[in-house]
Amino acid sequence: MINIAGVVSIVLFYLLILGVGIWAGRKKESGNDSEEEVMLAGRSIGLFVGIFTMTATWVGGGYINGTAEAIYTSGLVWCQAPFGYALSLVFGGIFFANPMRKQGYITMLDPLQDSFGERMGGLLFLPALCGEVFWAAGILAALGATLSVIIDMDHRTSVILSSCIAIFYTLFGGLYSVAYTDVIQLFCIFIGLWMCIPFAWTNEHVKSLSSMEVDWIGEVEPNQRWFYIDYGLLLVFGGIPWQVYFQRVLSSKTAGRAQLLSYVAAFGCILMAIPPVLIGAIAKATPWNETAYKGPYPLTEQETSMILPMVLQYLTPDFVSFFGLGAVSAAVMSSADSSVLSAASMFARNVYKLIFRQKASEMEIIWVMRVSIIIVGILATIMALTIPSIYGLWSMCSDLVYVILFPQLLMVVHFKTHCNTYGSLAAYIIALFVRLSGGEALLGLPALIHFPGYDEVEKKQLFPFRTMAMIMSLITLIVVSWWTKMMFESGKLPPSYDIFRCVVNIPEDVLHVGEPAESGEQLSVMAGPLARSYGAATMAGKDERNGRINPALESDDDLPVAEARRLNQQTAQAQVQKMLSSTVGKSDTNKTDDDDDDDDDADGTSDGFFDSRPIDQENTAF
Repeated sequence: MINIAGVVSIVLFYLLILGVGIWAGRKKESGNDSEEEVMLAGRSIGLFVGIFTMTATWVGGGYINGTAEAIYTSGLVWCQAPFGYALSLVFGGIFFANPMRKQGYITMLDPLQDSFGERMGGLLFLPALCGEVFWAAGILAALGATLSVIIDMDHRTSVILSSCIAIFYTLFGGLYSVAYTDVIQLFCIFIGLWMCIPFAWTNEHVKSLSSMEVDWIGEVEPNQRWFYIDYGLLLVFGGIPWQVYFQRVLSSKTAGRAQLLSYVAAFGCILMAIPPVLIGAIAKATPWNETAYKGPYPLTEQETSMILPMVLQYLTPDFVSFFGLGAVSAAVMSSADSSVLSAASMFARNVYKLIFRQKASEMEIIWVMRVSIIIVGILATIMALTIPSIYGLWSMCSDLVYVILFPQLLMVVHFKTHCNTYGSLAAYIIALFVRLSGGEALLGLPALIHFPGYDEVEKKQLFPFRTMAMIMSLITLIVVSWWTKMMFESGKLPPSYDIFRCVVNIPEDVLHVGEPAESGEQLSVMAGPLARSYGAATMAGKDERNGRINPALESDDDLPVAEARRLNQQTAQAQVQKMLSSTVGKSDTNKTDDDDDDDDDADGTSDGFFDSRPIDQENTAF
C-alpha cells in the first residue's frame, strides 16, 4: 500500500526544486544562447550561489547515503569520501582552478584537445562521459530503491519522474538552473537531516554511542593498509578531473574567486558529512529487530545501502521522517542534473564541434547540447532501471578517470611543453590495460594479474594497483613524448612519419593556446596585413580548430561585453599605428643613408627596412 503522506511530501519537494529550476533559467540573458551563457552561466556565478554549487559538486544524495552506509558497515576510519573529496577540492583549487580559469576554457577537455588534438581529446572524452553518465544512473537507481522500500512506490515510476524533472529544468536553464537548485538541495539536506537527528538519537531503542558494544569507529587491518592508501589517493586526485567540478570553476567571475570557492567548498564537504555520520552511528547502535523493522536481521547488503532512510522511517515520528525523506529524495534528484549537463556540454563542444563541425554556429552547438541532455538523461534512466551492478560500473569509470585523465590533465596544465599526442595515446593504453588487468569484483570481472597481497577469498586486490597504474601512465606520457620529440627533431625519423602532426609536421593553420596574458593585455596574431584579436569579451571560439585560440582574460571580468570589445579594438588599433609609425620612421632613416651611399645602390644592395626577406609572420605578435 502506497504511503500517501510520504508521496505528498516528496511531490512538494519536487515541485520546489522544479520551480526554482525554472525561475533560475529565466536569469539567462535574453537572446544570448552562446556556449558560455548556457554551459557556464555567462561566467557570472556570484559568491553566495558559487559556494553552494561548488559544495554540491560532491555533496548530494549519493554522498549522504554512502557516508551513512560506510559508518554502519565499516566505521568512521573507512568513511574516506568526505575527507577525500574535500582534499580534492583543495588540491584542485591550488593547482588547477587558477590556470584553467585564466585561460578562459569552457570545458575540462579544452586543454587536452589543445595539446593533443581533437581526436585524442575525443578518446579522452570516453572515460569522462562514462563517469558522468554512470554517476547519474547510480544515484537515480539508489533513489528508486529507497522510495520502493520506504513508501512502497514503484521504483520505475520514481526513477522516471525524477529524471524527467531534472532533464526538464536543465534543458530550460542550463547551469543557471543547476546552480540555483544546488542551493535548495543543500538547504534541504542540512535542515532535513538535522531535524531528524535529535528524534533518532533519543529513540528508546538506540544504545549509547559510547558503549563498548557499539563500534562505529572501526579499524584498518595491517594487510589492508596499502588498499586503504590506494583508495584514499583515488578519492583525492581522482576527484579532480571531473567536468562537474571544472564546470563550477570555469563559471566563476575571476580566477581568484574560483580558487576561493574551491577552498570554502572543501569545508562545506566536511560540514555536510556530519549529519549522515551521526545517522550512521545511530543506526550502528540500534538493535533493529527490536524496532518496527520487519526485514532480515542482521541487515543484508541491500538493507545497509538504505540505512539512512531506514533511520528516518523507523526511529523518528512520521511528520519528521516525511520531511527528511522528501528532502533527501529531492537532493538525490537534483544531484543528477549537473552530471547530465556536464556530459552534454563536453559532447557538444569537444566532440561534435571540434571533431566533426569546426565551423558550427553557436546556436547549432546549443541545440546539439540540448539534444545531448535528453539523450544522456534517457541513457542514465535506462541504466538505472536495467543494470543491477550500476555502482560497479561507476566505480570502474571513476578508476579510469583517476588513472587516465588525472596525469594527462596535470601535464597539459603545468608541463604542456613536455607532452605530445604520442605520449598521450601510449599513456592511455598503459593505464587502461593495468587497471582492467586488476579486475573488478562488483562487475564480475576476473583479475588477469594477481598483484602482491591478492586476497584469494574475497577476490580483491590489496596492492595499490590503481595508484601504480596512474604513476605508470604519467611516466609513459613523459618518456614517450620526450623520445618521439627527440627522434623527430634530430632527424632520425623523417617528418612524414609524424602522423599525428604534433612534433615537426604541424599544420600551419593550427594555433595553440599560449600562457595566460597579463591583466588587460591582448594577444594578437598577425596574419598578413591585418591582425585578428582574441579576448574573453569577444567570445573567442569561432576560429577554433585544433584546440583553443587564447582567450586572454581582461582584468575586470564584470566589464560589459560591448565596452570590453570597444576597448580591445582601440588597443589593437593603437598598437598597429605604433608599429606602422615606427616602421615609417626607420624607412625614412634608411632613405637618408641611401642618399649618402649611392655607390652601394649602384651595386644593387639595399639597407632599407623593407628588403627582399619576407616578414616572419608567425612570430609577429604584439
